[in-house]
Amino acid sequence: MFSSQNPSVFLAFALLLLRSQPSEARLLQDASQLRAQYDYIIVGAGTAGSVLSNRLSADPKTSVLVIEAGGSPDAIQAIAVPFLGVTLPGTAVDWNFTSTPQEGLNNRILRYTRGYVLGGSSSVNLMAWNRGSDDMWDHWARITQDAGWSWKAVEEYYFKTSRIVPPADGHDTTGQFVPSAHGNGPVEVSLPGFPTQLDNRVIKTSKQLGGRFHHNIDLNAGKALGFSWVQSSIGQSKRSSGATAYLEPVLNRTNLDVLTNTIATRILPSKKSPLTLNIVEIATSGQPSSARHNITATRELIVSAGVINTPQLLLLSGIGPSSALRTAGITPILDLPGVGQNLTDHPFIPNYFTVSSNATFDDVLRNETIFTANTQAFMRLPKSSPLLKRFGDPSSGPGSGHTEFGFMDGFAAFGPLPPPVTGHFLTLATAVVSPLSRGNISLNSTSPFDKPLIDPAVLTHEFDVGATVQSMKDAQNFVSAPAWDGFVVAPFGDLAQATTDELKVAYARKYATTVNHPVGTAAMSPKKANWGVVDPDLKVKGVEKLRIVDASIFPVIPEVHPQAVVYTVAERAADLILRSL
Repeated sequence: MFSSQNPSVFLAFALLLLRSQPSEARLLQDASQLRAQYDYIIVGAGTAGSVLSNRLSADPKTSVLVIEAGGSPDAIQAIAVPFLGVTLPGTAVDWNFTSTPQEGLNNRILRYTRGYVLGGSSSVNLMAWNRGSDDMWDHWARITQDAGWSWKAVEEYYFKTSRIVPPADGHDTTGQFVPSAHGNGPVEVSLPGFPTQLDNRVIKTSKQLGGRFHHNIDLNAGKALGFSWVQSSIGQSKRSSGATAYLEPVLNRTNLDVLTNTIATRILPSKKSPLTLNIVEIATSGQPSSARHNITATRELIVSAGVINTPQLLLLSGIGPSSALRTAGITPILDLPGVGQNLTDHPFIPNYFTVSSNATFDDVLRNETIFTANTQAFMRLPKSSPLLKRFGDPSSGPGSGHTEFGFMDGFAAFGPLPPPVTGHFLTLATAVVSPLSRGNISLNSTSPFDKPLIDPAVLTHEFDVGATVQSMKDAQNFVSAPAWDGFVVAPFGDLAQATTDELKVAYARKYATTVNHPVGTAAMSPKKANWGVVDPDLKVKGVEKLRIVDASIFPVIPEVHPQAVVYTVAERAADLILRSL
């Protein structure tokens, strides 16, 4: 049995396991192998695109083309080995986006990791699995005026996404999750397999403190509040992604073509109708000099390119705010001011503490950005919080949080602070999960090969700043509980000096980043609303045969990690598409 006290042995075991895994992918890289038209074309083989590829191609009479900018994850061990997931940012499987200078962060520039590979961000994320509270889904139903987004309606689609499997160490998980809250879908989800010295302290403290710090057996059982075990998209010691769970098992279908290393450059109207947008222009090899090809979707063109690439593609195609498009030299096809707006992310603060233990990961992983979290929590602000009185409650409801905690056994190198060369540490990461700051995506140029301007506007709203301060106070209070006596020594570095609210704000502006959860740039709204980008059925407003299915359609950000929410949206979208025949 492997433990956190010997992570190097665990890594060696995991790498050996992965070397035995055969390559399964059968993929195309040449546009000359394509048909001139397909029933469905899906732009993006990421989290949502993988689901759609599987569900829409289930009928052998239906032809499906999937266009992916990246390549196959085969033989990339850092994708498959969960412990190595944090080494993927900045590599060839990352789009390597960066933000504009962030005013709320002392004009620092943030790195945005998005998956440039089959499976998209489900192949490069940190695998946390949260389906969101019942309140969150009911809130979406109220915003869109469509009961189809309520939890009662989407529950069946969540159950289709995933299933609980044994953890890597095979321990008895009785009492660590609620079996009835989980389904029987293809994504494998498990509880932590290798315990750390933090885990029991976290659970014990939550049970002792109660109240806002209470224990919750399963954060996926309706209320996403409390301290609990992390559930992750991991099975058999490997990452379970959109690629492995949904796409690779159906690559042998003769009615499914998956074209990799290809950029979608524009969406074009049908020759029969200027408001029927069912043609996609592509560039194979992903280079500006690449030959362009037009492919037609006879039923629907579905954009699942992600929260950054989806609005960029729409804008390049003339779909967006007309005045801005004309200024950029693009002829507008459809005036949709919401395209690229409403960008929302979770601001994230690393709180570092020195500890008396020499059993952390620090000695093994010194100067390496490798870490894992076995426990997490979502909390609400105190009922008496002046923030709630001043700004109202931005969360979906009483079952949803305002802030998040994550516990890492060692120095997790988030943000600009490098790991110390000596010492042992606890990283208590806190985030605001119901932020009110809103940013945007805009064009940097009219070339589809230039990255867009990304402004998440982190910590630009006073609520987010105040909630960040509260999360830092809660973190210090939590590790001051009796279970941490003799283990936590003191706050580390600048955190030790952040003794007032003003100094905590200064700390946050210096060290904050985001949790890499951008959403909302093509938000859905009620059918007859004159705002938003897509209707509740995810069809782009004002045109025919064009639909968007990815995290860009979220009307507001979930108060949890969004991966499982994207899968659920995609399952429902596939059903909506098939029912529309």
